[in-house]
Amino acid sequence: MPSTTSPTTSLPPNSALQNLLNTQTPTPLETTHPAYLHHLAITILQNLQLQHDWTSLTIHTYSPLTSQPLPRPLISGLPPRRAYIHPDEQVAILKAEHSSGETIAQFPEREWVLPTHLEEKWSLARFAEVFDAVDTVPPGSGAEGKDDAQEDGEEIVGGKWQGENRQKRILLATVHDDSTVVYYIMHDGIVKPRQN
Repeated sequence: MPSTTSPTTSLPPNSALQNLLNTQTPTPLETTHPAYLHHLAITILQNLQLQHDWTSLTIHTYSPLTSQPLPRPLISGLPPRRAYIHPDEQVAILKAEHSSGETIAQFPEREWVLPTHLEEKWSLARFAEVFDAVDTVPPGSGAEGKDDAQEDGEEIVGGKWQGENRQKRILLATVHDDSTVVYYIMHDGIVKPRQN
């Protein structure tokens, strides 16, 4: 009895993610990084954008400091709210809020994001290589409203822990095979622990 299925069955249409991967993967002439690292970066970028409401997202393949290729593609972007507040800055903000009776506005800052996979093996030397290749603050514009506050001539409470004054940090984004993504803040060097 002859088979009822055709030997040439058509494949389902590509998903939105597959279409994005097909259009966003650079050719070997454009980058020195393997395609899987770009796919990893795109996966993290989509998670930040669609699940965590980040804006102004960019994938970087070259160091803004040296113009040399980065150890791997990095992402920069603007979170919807501050990703990290230094413990000393928290104290200064609380004191200012207590003395003025008003809430101190906290504007988000651009952050570096390092896309990784759970199965990767990392060393301090590899992390140091990434930190050495980036500036304290990623290139690009910051949050709306922050520039207006600075133009008023008022000193920003906690300003000595923000922008170029802050300690260099990277948000480590680790994806698992089931597409779960976890984020950890990593600093370049020692940071004073929080006091509870």
